[in-house]
Order: sequence, then C-alpha cells, then structure tokens
Amino acid sequence: MRLSNFIKNFADIILPRFCLHCKSKLTLMENTLCKECFSRINFASKERMQDEFQRKFAEHKIISDFQSLFLFEVTSPIKTVLHELKYEKKFMIGKYIGSLINDYLAEEIFNWKADYIIPVPLHKLKKAQRGYNQSEFIAKEISKLFNVKLKANLIKRVKYTETQTSMNLTERRENMKDAFVLNSKIDLKNKRIIILDDVITTGATIEACGKILKEKGAAEVFALSAALTD
Repeated sequence: MRLSNFIKNFADIILPRFCLHCKSKLTLMENTLCKECFSRINFASKERMQDEFQRKFAEHKIISDFQSLFLFEVTSPIKTVLHELKYEKKFMIGKYIGSLINDYLAEEIFNWKADYIIPVPLHKLKKAQRGYNQSEFIAKEISKLFNVKLKANLIKRVKYTETQTSMNLTERRENMKDAFVLNSKIDLKNKRIIILDDVITTGATIEACGKILKEKGAAEVFALSAALTD
C-alpha cells in the first residue's frame, strides 16, 4: 500500500468521512459523495448545452459560449452538494466541484483561452448576511487548475435583488438591469473572461455581468456553472 493511501486509511479511521447526501461512510476512493449518489446525478449533455445556449444567450450575442456540468434537479444529490456549499460554509466543496469541472469540461474551457475568471458577485448586504460568496470557492479552483487569473472583485453588484425563483426570463432581465458596475480600472480590451456561477437558470444574471464587460472592451465572455436548471 502506498504511503499516501495508508495515511488516508488511517485518517478515515480516526475521522471517518460520510457521503454528503446519504450519510453513508465513504471509501478511500470516494470524495464528498458516495459512488451510488454520484451515479444519480445527471450530466448536461452536449446536445442539451447547445439547446440551452440558443435559449439563454444566442439572441443578445454577449456570451460567446456556455458550459455547465450537471442538471440541477430537486431530488438529485447535486442539490445537497450545492446547498451545503452555499449555506453551510463547507468551502472544500468548491474545490471538489472545480476538480469535477476539470475532469469533464477541460477541453472546452482550455479552448476558451481565458485571461480572467470572475464569480458572479453578491450584493454587499447578501454577502454580509451569508458571510461569503459560494461561487468564489469554485472559481478559485478553476483558476488554479486552468492557470486563469481570478478577479473576484472585478464586478460589483450595486442593486439588491430579491429571489428570482418565480420570475420568467423577461422579468429576470429587467430585474438585473443596472445591477452591476465595473469595480476596477483594469484594462479589459481584448480580454477573454469566464463568468462563473454555481447554478444558472435563465442566464439573465450572467448576461448582465457580461454586458458590463463587453462595454468595457472585453473581446469574449464565457459562462460557466456547476449546474443548470430549466
């Protein structure tokens, strides 16, 4: 047995790890979710992504490409994973999601040749309430794995918006109007930028961020998320 595996085995005896969703004990080769729970998560197929891009982003030509790893479903273990990251301060989940994005979407992201990655910013009141921006922890791992500079404060959210769960696409776009401003004098001319969110629904928030970046000279803006919803 390799020393690293021996150490992991020993650590699992002292501090056993459990599946985030079903709470069963994890094996040495499992991380965050057990094999069975992970198998219950549906991936976003290439065909689905093409369709989603046409529905969410093609019309306004702000977002050049869009990739998401999973489908966000109510009964899926991915809901548990993202909830724990978003509300329970389990920051290592950001590293876990980032590594999965690297495992399954590396080719697509490398082809973007991005200069910067930015997490969708929270309004200062919401960030103060929660204490952190969950998307930033995913973005940190993507930044490291793809050697793309993280610019977490490049965009500032200046408009506080209530939950958009019950809004349609038109209402969400109106709700996001003038919600963001550029928070830096950095030169964005000809830069290629990834905007990352944990979950993308209509894409209105991502598009609002992208609009600011394109107006300031960004050449290409790409959207990336851990999961997408209908």
